[in-house]
Amino acid sequence: MGARAQLRRWHIWIGWLVALPVLFWVVSGLVMVWKPIDEVRGTDLLRSAPAIRLLGPPIPPNLSGVPLKSLSLEQRAAGPRWVIRLPDGTTRLGDPLTGLLLPSLSAADAAREVTARYAAEGKVTAISRTAKDEPPLDLRRPVEAWQVTLDDGTHVYVDASSGEILATRTRWWRFYDLMWGFHIMDLKTRENTHNPLILGFGIATLAMAILGVMLLPKALKRRRNSS
Repeated sequence: MGARAQLRRWHIWIGWLVALPVLFWVVSGLVMVWKPIDEVRGTDLLRSAPAIRLLGPPIPPNLSGVPLKSLSLEQRAAGPRWVIRLPDGTTRLGDPLTGLLLPSLSAADAAREVTARYAAEGKVTAISRTAKDEPPLDLRRPVEAWQVTLDDGTHVYVDASSGEILATRTRWWRFYDLMWGFHIMDLKTRENTHNPLILGFGIATLAMAILGVMLLPKALKRRRNSS
């Protein structure tokens, strides 16, 4: 068998090997550009928090001797709240009217936060607590949160400690995220763009393209001679 025939054979076999991954890359890429990214992210689904209004001067939280990372006054559905962040990563809420520390958000508090900010017509249908060490795939942040599910299929994640809305995940976002997993060949975490599968198939696809370029002049010459 001649060298050119061997190259042609390799080109065919590598083509069969990478056909399915290339199909996944093309289809998933097409899906990901089908809608504007702002619509995918649902950036228009949340209203901005209203301006802070206090009935009197804010009373600092009682934190004598406790080291602070940051202290801010932020608006929540139930009113203004001190957001107290400690160096160990802990976050607490405080009442600026009394200076007292407040407990973590309940499920009802999380639903109230979402209802106050959600600009679409969806209604809350379910609320569940998510763990810091096992966050949902569509959140992927190591925080304790409430997952608030609306009847339009949207998931809104609320930080259980600070009351901050962490993420809004529409149905389309989750489908987009699945396509992203196919695109980078990492359906487990959907974050590893340097995994062996995508590297291996990428190298194989490059090899197939190089072989095709090497075989092209001979194919064109043969076509000219036969015409």
